[in-house]
Amino acid sequence: MNRRTFMQGSMAALALSAARRYEAQAADLAPKRVGLIGCGWYGKSDIFRLVQVAPVEIVSLCDVDRKMMADCAEMVAARQPSHKKPRMFTDYREMLKEKDLDLVEIATPDHWHALPMIEAVKAGADLYLQKPISVDVVEGQAMLAAARKYQRVVQVGTQRRSTPHLMEARNLVQQGKLGTVGHVEIYSYGGGQATAARPAPVPDTLDWDFWIGPAPMMSYSPDIQRNWRQFMEFGNGTIGDMGIHMLDMVRWFMGLAWPKRISSSGGLRVLTGGKSNIADTQTAMFEYDNLDIVWQHRRFGPSVDEKYPWGATLYGEKGTLKAGVMSYDFIPADRGGQAIHKDVTYELDQYPEDRTEARLERHVAPAIRGHMKDLLANMESRGKPVADIEEGYISTSCCILANLSMQLGRTLAWDAQKGAVIGDEEANRLLRRPYRHPWVHPEVHAV
Repeated sequence: MNRRTFMQGSMAALALSAARRYEAQAADLAPKRVGLIGCGWYGKSDIFRLVQVAPVEIVSLCDVDRKMMADCAEMVAARQPSHKKPRMFTDYREMLKEKDLDLVEIATPDHWHALPMIEAVKAGADLYLQKPISVDVVEGQAMLAAARKYQRVVQVGTQRRSTPHLMEARNLVQQGKLGTVGHVEIYSYGGGQATAARPAPVPDTLDWDFWIGPAPMMSYSPDIQRNWRQFMEFGNGTIGDMGIHMLDMVRWFMGLAWPKRISSSGGLRVLTGGKSNIADTQTAMFEYDNLDIVWQHRRFGPSVDEKYPWGATLYGEKGTLKAGVMSYDFIPADRGGQAIHKDVTYELDQYPEDRTEARLERHVAPAIRGHMKDLLANMESRGKPVADIEEGYISTSCCILANLSMQLGRTLAWDAQKGAVIGDEEANRLLRRPYRHPWVHPEVHAV
């Protein structure tokens, strides 16, 4: 084990220790005042895991869909200890103007991450920010600059870093069980269908113009509101949704920062019967010194390994590690060596409400709770959480750059210090998406 690996392992142990100390002390702390921006499926999943592990009061909700927000308010009142119904806002700026929140979660569609995040840190709140942090690279740069300028703690929702069995898998890598890792595959297979996105009347309870915000205007369709990840106007495709988790996990396993070069190819080739415009197949390569990480997704066809339809495979001289959300497997190169298997951790006896909560990914709930504990511990210590905003910026931007490489049809060399593509002005212009009037794109110098 080299010094860098030892230090990373020590830091991870300290972070886990801090989270456990926080959990033990939480009962003696005043409840944190919490606000949620984005009251959909995953916002509720996250915020109710927070209620399970800490004394908090969810005092404010914000959503441009008033019905969704009202339903969320009823659920919050039923779940939080005070049984109080939170205040409701349809404009995040009005919510943040109160400046009375300790913690804000942002769980909006991706195109609505940057502006509320920057305003939240200006208002003095720490954050739990869903991934990917942004839809373009410059947004991410401005968000990182804002977090540092206003000295706020920001945890990004790349909760593989707090998944119990994957924390064990990381230890195997850190301990040198794989030896030198020379190649990594990350992947996602299946889950694809075309989206019709037929126009429909805008519901009376929804501000569709605000929902669209800085993105290009599109006619309302319930398919778009529900399945916005299938449209590049609002996100970064499958690599930005699924790929970011696995790239971030591998970077965390191996202590990697920025790749030197990124290349990608693919497109919309099979699922062409609707209006969705994300690539249904894509291959991307992230090149490091003596290591390539290769991403592949197909939204059609079977998985290569039915046990690991979404995951990572690390190939080392001493063994192979397969890791996904449901398990990990270490296969030693020496046939006489000991294979190791570990399944996902459930905590259904400790948190019985997990059994009945609608749409909850039960296998992910312990990871979210761990992520929340780590965030809360670092809110107390003012340290950097395990999925600090800078880590989220790197993983997000790598996925965005892969999409740009696919769009431009060439490899992109990245200068991490300058935050720019080397020798490619066309690519650098694409690091910033145009914003729809009157919304103004955030810039590093203006936060």
